[in-house]
Amino acid sequence: LLPFPEAAEVLGAGQVRVAVHAAGLNFRDLLDGLNALGWWQDKVGLMGGEAAGVVLEVGPGVDDLRQGDRVVGLVEGGFGPVLVTDAAAVAKIPDGTSFEQAATIPVVFLTAYYGLMDLAGLRSGESLLVHAGTGGVGMAAIQLAQRLGVEVFATASPAKWDVLRSLGIPDDHIASSRTLEFEERFRRVCGDRGIDVVLNSLTGDFIDASARLLRPGGRFIEIGKLDIREEEQFPGLVYRWFDVTHAGPERLREMLGELMELLAAGELRPLAVTAWDVRRGREAFRFMS
Repeated sequence: LLPFPEAAEVLGAGQVRVAVHAAGLNFRDLLDGLNALGWWQDKVGLMGGEAAGVVLEVGPGVDDLRQGDRVVGLVEGGFGPVLVTDAAAVAKIPDGTSFEQAATIPVVFLTAYYGLMDLAGLRSGESLLVHAGTGGVGMAAIQLAQRLGVEVFATASPAKWDVLRSLGIPDDHIASSRTLEFEERFRRVCGDRGIDVVLNSLTGDFIDASARLLRPGGRFIEIGKLDIREEEQFPGLVYRWFDVTHAGPERLREMLGELMELLAAGELRPLAVTAWDVRRGREAFRFMS
């Protein structure tokens, strides 16, 4: 922990100052903190990429937020007590949602939403395979797909299968993320029609086995980015890899607003929360690792 500088920067046009109440610890933060691994090629900023808190001050041109509003969004430096961010990067938290619950939403739900809706064009009546279904993005994707009336297949380590069952996934749509048996297991269910969309975070042979399950014209959406392929390797399929920031500021703002509306209407649920005091941050990082 380091002292927080007391000198407050003057807010620019479109900016807000937020007192942080809860910050989400994302897998990306661990890789930023262990940048020597070299997994990410882009510039590493302050850790803490999603946070929820209370608006302290608004800059010129901000007319949809005011002091005292509870907000959540994609930020930089979320592990500190106060941050400055673009007003477009945050949205109001619905009544009845805690700061801790809200802080589970931005990265995972925006990633799932952009991947499934914008890139895959997932539609009612289609089928979706989620690797791995008990991760943050996986659980968000399952909720979004079920809301559309999509048939969901999911993998996870066997110890986590009860989590998938609790999300409403039937046993014959569940398989291990540790072996390639999921290919044959799911083929027995989907048959010749194949699966419409794969949302993937696995690597190696798991990618090839998943692609074989897709129907002609199926969409393979890659979020793991540790084994990126060329689209030419999958003839007859759509292959896309992405980072959520590829959506751009305006689309991210639209999606975050839509997610908050769905949350307020009870059509989405925040993810389960395990919270630490920030002074126990080392313990949180060890747990996540």
